[in-house]
Amino acid sequence: MRGMVSARQLVEPRSLQHALRLLDADPDLVPMAGCTDLYVSLQFGTLAEQRFLDLWWLDELRRIERRGSSLRIGALATYSQLSRSAAVQRALPMLAAAAREVGGVQIQNRGTIGGNIANASPAGDTLPVLAAADAIVVLRRAGGSRRVPFTSFSTGYRQTAMRPGELVVAIEIPPVRGRQWFRKVGTRAAQAIAKVVMAGVRSTRPRVAIGSVAPTVVRLPATEAILAAGGSIREAQDALLQEIRPIDDVRSTAAYRREVAANLLARFWSDTG
Repeated sequence: MRGMVSARQLVEPRSLQHALRLLDADPDLVPMAGCTDLYVSLQFGTLAEQRFLDLWWLDELRRIERRGSSLRIGALATYSQLSRSAAVQRALPMLAAAAREVGGVQIQNRGTIGGNIANASPAGDTLPVLAAADAIVVLRRAGGSRRVPFTSFSTGYRQTAMRPGELVVAIEIPPVRGRQWFRKVGTRAAQAIAKVVMAGVRSTRPRVAIGSVAPTVVRLPATEAILAAGGSIREAQDALLQEIRPIDDVRSTAAYRREVAANLLARFWSDTG
């Protein structure tokens, strides 16, 4: 039966260290927290996994804090927390803006930034922000930890650089200098998956990242180089169109995504000029 849960098992760790030991001992355990994607798969009968590790109660992964000059966000920080956090609003206002456009209030109260990162959907609303901010993903396993640049974390469509037994525990954002900008284009103003989503930073080293136009969220180095050199917006748009690979799907067409992406780039540059 679609959505049946009686055959599935939920494991509840006592702490982060306990969770890491459980993952190390049982590679079939599937980490879960907000479950905003997991329950969709359950409802549609496509959820194959049987054993789950419930991380929701690990408050040590929910902190948002300054560490030196960087902002550190725990993987279990919800979109509601991100949108309301004074630290996020000061250091990374484009992340607060993105968090306000994720689903409805219920999704914002349950969905986590760690889940958005680990799911690696090219349409993830917060992901272009993290790419444009040169964020670092902090991974931990029972044997230690490592830090991976966000731009290297997604390796393909819903594929990541995570190794067996690892959890996303935090995201670190170095100081972002320049004017920040975020826009999401979807079917509706809220509760819609992005057709195109873009984040940018305007400075002497412009940064532009875009989602829903390739198998992963992508930075646009050629586009950024033209903007940094003082090239025209038309030249930058031409470069952008060479750097993205949109497809036709149930939400949009490749042609529409290309047009919107070029228009968003022009809007970013005019809004931040």
